[in-house]
Amino acid sequence: MLPFLDLNGASGVTYRYRLAPDGQVSTPIAGNYVCVRQEAEGFTVLSVVDTNDLSSAARAWKPFVAKHGATHLFTRLNVSSAVRESEQADIAAFYKPKLGRKTA
Repeated sequence: MLPFLDLNGASGVTYRYRLAPDGQVSTPIAGNYVCVRQEAEGFTVLSVVDTNDLSSAARAWKPFVAKHGATHLFTRLNVSSAVRESEQADIAAFYKPKLGRKTA
């Protein structure tokens, strides 16, 4: 998978996320993250999360791998809570993931 992933929103907007190699994120800044599972035909978005602390993605990563077969974690810095929430909702409306949506 490439170091970036472009995700669609239901609104038609495309959002660019950066790969967090091996699920490692140490940036304690607000943003969004997605857990995906790579498949032969592309990828499945397992979770779209809006968080005040992107380092929480690293803590969530291992359970996503173990329980749901996640293969990649991608992040996007987003300081504004209104923008984070809107982006999360837009992407979730397009991909309809079944897992987590928001953390502290």
